[in-house]
Amino acid sequence: MYKSGAAWYNLCMEYTLISGATGVIGRTFALACLKRGENLFLTGRSEQKLSILKDYLLTINSTAEIKTFACDLSNSNGRKKLFEAAEELIFCRLVNVAGADTQKAFCLYDEDKLTFQTGINFEAAASLCLFCIEHAAKRLKIINISSVCGEMPMPYFALYGAAKGALTAFSVALSEECRGTGITVTAVLPGAVYTRPDVCEYIKKQGLWGRIAAKSPQFVVEKSLKASDKGKRKVVVGAANKIALALSKTVPATVKLKMNGKMRKDVSKDAF
Repeated sequence: MYKSGAAWYNLCMEYTLISGATGVIGRTFALACLKRGENLFLTGRSEQKLSILKDYLLTINSTAEIKTFACDLSNSNGRKKLFEAAEELIFCRLVNVAGADTQKAFCLYDEDKLTFQTGINFEAAASLCLFCIEHAAKRLKIINISSVCGEMPMPYFALYGAAKGALTAFSVALSEECRGTGITVTAVLPGAVYTRPDVCEYIKKQGLWGRIAAKSPQFVVEKSLKASDKGKRKVVVGAANKIALALSKTVPATVKLKMNGKMRKDVSKDAF
């Protein structure tokens, strides 16, 4: 089939797709990938924030190829619009950062909150994986930002933890399906990350352990890209988080449930 000159030009270029690009971790990934010489396709919910981010990145590299598309990835209609906009592109990297960290008792959810949380934390990531695999360059590296919260049941953070656990399990299984194809999938499991003011305040309230376990966005991005470069299937970010997960395996499940529930029972927030 005949393609226009613009279409052929796009097919000659490889892009890195970053979801949640306007968040702190997403912006950090965008900057790191830009410095690696990668062309960027950035998505987030705010067209204005994407425009500001693109302008900033172009001040760093004025010749960079940067495309943006604003949409809500939590539902299939939003993703369909994104896929139509990116139909002519090929991708060498996908970084799934977009997520929502609603934290409260499950009985306080409504249907809209439930579908939004599960949609953005798991369904959207899986959907973007499928799209990028269908539009993959000769080599495609997928990074899915999951969480250590997905490694154990989290009362009052139950839906978030379950979705992140599903994302981790999906990523590891998909990496095996893709073995030998030129596609690698890496699940990244950070703990708390210094991002929004409310998250920073929560880390502060955790005292010494919170400060030890929490990491900067730059640290998370560096470890993620390094693990992806090596083709690792799963990486827990930070020595403290690795130790905590190892120790948790020696603790009875009922004790862990009570401890996690007590720690989070008095925290209630809706994601952005």
